[in-house]
Amino acid sequence: MASSSGSGEVATERRGIPGAQFVEDVQTYLAQAGLDVNSALAFLQERLQQYKLVEMKLLAQQRDLQAKIPDIEKCLDIVATLQAKKGSGEALLADFEVSEGIYSQARIEDTDSVCLWLGANVMLEYSCEEATTLLQKNLENAKASLEVLVADLQFLRDQVTITQVTIARVYNWDVHQKRIRQAAAPAKDS
Repeated sequence: MASSSGSGEVATERRGIPGAQFVEDVQTYLAQAGLDVNSALAFLQERLQQYKLVEMKLLAQQRDLQAKIPDIEKCLDIVATLQAKKGSGEALLADFEVSEGIYSQARIEDTDSVCLWLGANVMLEYSCEEATTLLQKNLENAKASLEVLVADLQFLRDQVTITQVTIARVYNWDVHQKRIRQAAAPAKDS
């Protein structure tokens, strides 16, 4: 978690996510930023909205990866099963989905290759060994990407918290200043 004592220094960023500045001294922060309270609050609210948009994007990526990993693992299991049955003379009976909700049964004899969907309506035929290698590499990459994504989300949540606290501090400082001015105004009138 990055912090600043109101010195105008901005926390570092992580993969394009700008770091939030923790404001220790609101008056110094406003003076150094050259902002009035309303401008500062508007800026902070806008930054908070940007963080929320990035969070939604990262959460969607996380959901996609979390759905992709079990699919890759299932493909690895299927290829391993095909390799285990190879040479045994025993056929493998498999149910597969032809279309949404429509299934068919296939009898798979000894096979040396499998076809894998690569995406974008592309399917390629690989040997079982090549398919296993490719799927294991894809699984490792997906897990590594998920770890980075989780770290990015944690960093982002820290920045959201810092920004929310800063908004509260600026707002409360402004309320306090208004009360001081109101208390001083009747004293001048007397």
